[in-house]
Amino acid sequence: MKNLIVLVFLLPLALRAETSEWSRVPEILARIAPPKFPARDFVITNFGAVAGGSNDCTAAIAKAIDACVGAGGGRVVVPAGEFLTGAIHLKSNVDLHLETNSALKFSTDPNAFLPVVFTRFEGTELYNFSPLIYALGQKNVAVTGDGTLDGQADDSNWMAWKNTKSRATLVKMAADGVPVEQRQFTESNHLRPDFIEFNRCENVLIEGVHIRRSPMWELHPLLCTNVTVRGVDIFSHGVNNDGCDPESCRDVLIEKCLFDTGDDCIAIKSGRNADGRRVNVPSENLIIRDCTMRDGHGGVTIGSEISGSCSNVFVENCEMSSSNLVCVLRLKSNAMRGGVLQNIFMRNVNVGLVKDSVLQIDFLYEEGAKGNFKPVARNVVMENITVTQTPRVLNVRGFPGAEISGVRIYNSTFKQIKKPDQVVDADVKLVNCTLEPAK
Repeated sequence: MKNLIVLVFLLPLALRAETSEWSRVPEILARIAPPKFPARDFVITNFGAVAGGSNDCTAAIAKAIDACVGAGGGRVVVPAGEFLTGAIHLKSNVDLHLETNSALKFSTDPNAFLPVVFTRFEGTELYNFSPLIYALGQKNVAVTGDGTLDGQADDSNWMAWKNTKSRATLVKMAADGVPVEQRQFTESNHLRPDFIEFNRCENVLIEGVHIRRSPMWELHPLLCTNVTVRGVDIFSHGVNNDGCDPESCRDVLIEKCLFDTGDDCIAIKSGRNADGRRVNVPSENLIIRDCTMRDGHGGVTIGSEISGSCSNVFVENCEMSSSNLVCVLRLKSNAMRGGVLQNIFMRNVNVGLVKDSVLQIDFLYEEGAKGNFKPVARNVVMENITVTQTPRVLNVRGFPGAEISGVRIYNSTFKQIKKPDQVVDADVKLVNCTLEPAK
C-alpha cells in the first residue's frame, strides 16, 4: 500500500448535496424554541425536603411541583445539598432547576418508581417502572441548572437486571398484538427504567445538568415536538447507557453536550418491529452540533429501533475521540425492523481515535435478513471529516433486497488506516478524500 492515496472516485461536483440540503437548517431552527417560565421559585426545602441524602424527599418535591402548577408555573428549585428521591413526575409549565452544588440522588428501591407508567422499553410500548424523571402529555417542561442527577445504578441494584429475558417476552407480546394496557411489567420482569423521559410532550428543555449512573437510557424524548438539549454532560457507563435517544420526535436540537457513555452517545429511534410500525411516527428534523463524544458505541447512531423511519438529520462541528468509540456515524437495522433512513448529513467533524470505523451501516444487526421489512438507507452524506487514527473508513453491510444508496463521503482526510474497508451490497463512494495508511 502506498503512503498516500488521494482522490478516491472522482464524481461530478453536482452530486454534492451540501449546499441545498444544509439550507434547510435555519427553517428547522426557527421552529425550535426553549420554553419560558414565569419568574416564580418554589424551593423544595420549603415543602419539607431535607438535605443530607438519607431522607426521602419524593413527597416534598411533588408538593413543590403542585404548588408551582397551581400558581401558573415557574421553577421548582433544588438548592445546594444532596436530596434523596424516588420518581419525579413533572407537569406543564414547570422547570425543575438544580442550583450549583445540588444533587438529586435517586433511590435504588424499585418500589420508589411504582405505580407503573405508560412508556416504551427499547422501542416497544408497555407499562413499566416510572423513569426517574417523567412527564406524559405535558407542555413547557424543563430540567435545568448546574446540579447533578445521580441514578446510583450499579451491579448491586438496577444493573443486576441487565440480562433479563423479559425483553423477548415484551417483543413477542407486541408481535402477537397484545393490547398495550395488558403489557404490565414490574419487578419480577426486571426491565430497567430510563433516567429522564418526556413522553408525548411539547416544548421541552434539558439544559446544563450533570448526569451520572443511569439505570438505562439517560435522556429519552419520546413522541415530542420542539426539543432542546443543551450543555448537558453525561458520564454513565452501564449496559444500555445511551446518552440521548430522541424517539419518534420532530424538531430537535442537541448542542454543546458532552457524552461519555456505555452505549451510543446519541441514538435516534422510532419504535421497534410491529409496534413501531403500529405507532408509525418517524423521527425527523434533528440538528446535532458542537457536541463532544468520548466512549460510546457510536458518536451519532440511527437505529436500531427505527421501524417508524427517520429523515433530515444534520450533524456538524463535533469532536470525537476514544479507544472505546466504535464508530463516528452508525446506521443499524434489519429485516424485522425495516425503516427508511434518509437525508442524513454530517460535516466538519474532527476525530482523534476511533475503534472500528468512520461510517458503519449494519443492516445485518441481530435478526439480519430474516424478515419481511427490508431496511433502506439513502442520501447519507459526510463532508470534511478528519480522523487521526482510522482502523478503517467503511464498515457497511447490506443484503440483497435491502437498499443502501447514495452514500457519499466528500473532502475528508483519514490517517493511520490499518485494515481494508468492508462494503457489502451497498452504493458507497469516497470523493476527493485523502487516505493515509498506517506505516
